[in-house]
Amino acid sequence: MIVSYQTIGQNLTQKANLFLNGLSPELKSRTLFKLEGNERFNMNYVPIARKGPTFHDFDQSNKQAALNLLKASISEEGYRKTNEIMELEKVLIIIEQNRFKMPDGSDMRDPLNYHFCIFGTPSAEGYWGWRFEGHHISLNFTINRGQIVSATPSFFGSNPGIVKVKEQNGKEVLKKETDLGFQLINMLSQKQLKIARFSDSAPREILTGNDRKATNLEPKGISYDELDEPQQTVLLKLLKIYVDNYEFGFSSVLFQKIIDAGFENLFFAWAGSLTKGKGHYYRIQGPMLLIEYDNIQNNANHVHTVVRDLTNDFAEDLLYAHYKNEHKN
Repeated sequence: MIVSYQTIGQNLTQKANLFLNGLSPELKSRTLFKLEGNERFNMNYVPIARKGPTFHDFDQSNKQAALNLLKASISEEGYRKTNEIMELEKVLIIIEQNRFKMPDGSDMRDPLNYHFCIFGTPSAEGYWGWRFEGHHISLNFTINRGQIVSATPSFFGSNPGIVKVKEQNGKEVLKKETDLGFQLINMLSQKQLKIARFSDSAPREILTGNDRKATNLEPKGISYDELDEPQQTVLLKLLKIYVDNYEFGFSSVLFQKIIDAGFENLFFAWAGSLTKGKGHYYRIQGPMLLIEYDNIQNNANHVHTVVRDLTNDFAEDLLYAHYKNEHKN
């Protein structure tokens, strides 16, 4: 369904406008929303009714333009995960035998049921935003002057975590997120483990859920400074797995923001099993960052991950400052 990732030489605003200009008036009206409206904050990662057209609505040209916009907004690795998560819907169709339906009677599992919404008017000079969302994917972008200034909250999930049926058997979309988490927790000494592991049981879900404003959870776990150098290396490698899902320019800016906030202020916290196959949870938390990973549903074979910028989800702080400054003039 999705072509392989390739570098395309046009900027993000041009790709958004190429996508919009190829749509029929009816589809375009379903795609566009106000930048200041509440719909932009309507983040969800479960199979529910959503606004915005899907791949079902697009001809081949529309699909390619939509995918070009997506490719320009995330990294090659982020695109790989997005594509494979969508393809897992085919696995769920087999496992569940299409038993579950949406309120409108359509099948709940559908690899084409992913929605495109654009907020505001894509322009090289001002703010606008866009969202790509469906089951186990929620990618939210705010752009100013052609550059991504916010790409959080971002959610990737995987059900199954590891595919155990013939269709895509052995596929593990979020393998690095899982493996590095276990590597780090099992590198800790008994003394360190008592600090890092805050509960013997994992929460059933990521704690921030789909809240518009992520809660700055009470810092738990072990601090960066309490780790030895090899452990610190693994923690930063795990952190980069999440940061590197984004388009290179934004990824670099976000990582520098984490550096400026201080690695010494990062905490790694764990709950649940220390071995695969049983429920487990971890989070990486700092002054401006919260990353959550949870795997407990479906016999610990159903992964949810989210990245939140505690200071700038949905670019709310930037837009607030922008509008405040405008009203002064």
